[in-house]
Amino acid sequence: MFFVQMSGFPGSGKCTLSRQIAKRNGAVIVDHDVVKSALLQSTEDFPMDAKLAGKVSYNIDWSLIELHLSQGQSVVFDSPYFYQEMIDRGIDLSNKYNVKYKYVECLLDDFEKVNNRLRNRETMVSQISKVNSEEVFKQAVEKSEKPTGYQWITVDTGRPLGSYIDEVVKYINE
Repeated sequence: MFFVQMSGFPGSGKCTLSRQIAKRNGAVIVDHDVVKSALLQSTEDFPMDAKLAGKVSYNIDWSLIELHLSQGQSVVFDSPYFYQEMIDRGIDLSNKYNVKYKYVECLLDDFEKVNNRLRNRETMVSQISKVNSEEVFKQAVEKSEKPTGYQWITVDTGRPLGSYIDEVVKYINE
């Protein structure tokens, strides 16, 4: 069993890679955008502050992750990681349920390609549809937290999925 934290800027390929990991390993995916979008859609008549919606949806995410880990299921958590406490919580749950902790960073360090992906995907309510500034993009990519004391893998998701999926699956299963 394992717990994988998927990291990366929106449009970097986290969802695509998460689905392949789950398909190959029978893992459950907890996708932060799905949870947050459902929350925002269910409160349309009573608009919720975006920051509050984010906090509530992360609490739901972690509850789902813990439920699945407690039932002996491997979990892939698809969310950007800008805060160390997110990584710490993932490590703590991995230790609590005695599962392998893995961290996969999806890196597409190309402003134009990211914006192209964002414009061409089916966008959920909680997702951005473009990045307005290359400077903001670069700062966000640099701000991504990584676990200390644990091995992680960074994948260039500008390449075709088939060129790195086996490497990622091998890392998760080792």
